[in-house]
Amino acid sequence: MDDKRLRLGIDLGGTKIEIIAFDPRGAELLRRRIPTPHDDYRATLAALANLVRDTERELGGQGRLGIGTPGSISRATGLLRGCNSVCLNGRPLKRDLEAELGREVRVTNDANCFALSEATDGAGEGADVVFGAILGTGVGAGVVVHGRVLDGPNGIAGEWGHNPLPWPRDDERPGAACFCGKSGCIETFLCGPGLERDYLRATAERAKSAEIAARAANGDAACLRALARYEERLARALAHVINILDPDVIVLGGGMSNVDRLYANVPKLWGAWVFSDRVDTSLLKNKHGDSSGVRGAAWLWGDV
Repeated sequence: MDDKRLRLGIDLGGTKIEIIAFDPRGAELLRRRIPTPHDDYRATLAALANLVRDTERELGGQGRLGIGTPGSISRATGLLRGCNSVCLNGRPLKRDLEAELGREVRVTNDANCFALSEATDGAGEGADVVFGAILGTGVGAGVVVHGRVLDGPNGIAGEWGHNPLPWPRDDERPGAACFCGKSGCIETFLCGPGLERDYLRATAERAKSAEIAARAANGDAACLRALARYEERLARALAHVINILDPDVIVLGGGMSNVDRLYANVPKLWGAWVFSDRVDTSLLKNKHGDSSGVRGAAWLWGDV
């Protein structure tokens, strides 16, 4: 194996750490998962370094490494911030891991990795501008332009979930409190728990988002109404993105991306808020599913 051409990606999650290795042609050579040490930064750092060393030892080469993390690196301090894995916050993960491995490591938000994966060889392959939105337990997004992740001078490009839901109705104000300290964020409406909260408010019944979607597919009237409200809010939120970014493709990931009716219904609605006489942006389901994050991390180096 030519050690200058090995490409490695890591997805650092709250419960698992996954590594993937590609050869120069993009063929997958190895994939492995280990549990993430619980609430222990030093143990997490050691687990990352050991996973890389073990992978390279097995493949017989040293590679270029990219990592997708929750949160992002502050341009002011070089420390991680905004991570739901709170032991990472305020820590110099990039610097520490580079010292451990003796080489440069590229680190970015996991939503950026999702978007890059889908833009490179996923649902958005060949598109000039791809907006990748993750609708899961939280809501995040990444922007890829001509095959490169757009970070921005503040390192927050794509932080779509922490903007207010656009064109809110009176009954949507002020909205639920968000962990970021604001209320009414897009995340609070469009994450899976947001759908569950909306359904509970309307029916006084608790149900998981996947159950609501399944019951809607079987004709349950209350679940159908809940999904219709969700779709209309998603249409407003994505129309705002189209008005600002005008992407060729929007790719959805996360648990809510598995609700197939979104791809037909949301584009029928968003034109009411898009400042154009026609909307040619495509709304697509991800191609690589849960693997998009780790795959995108491996593509952070571009050509190796």
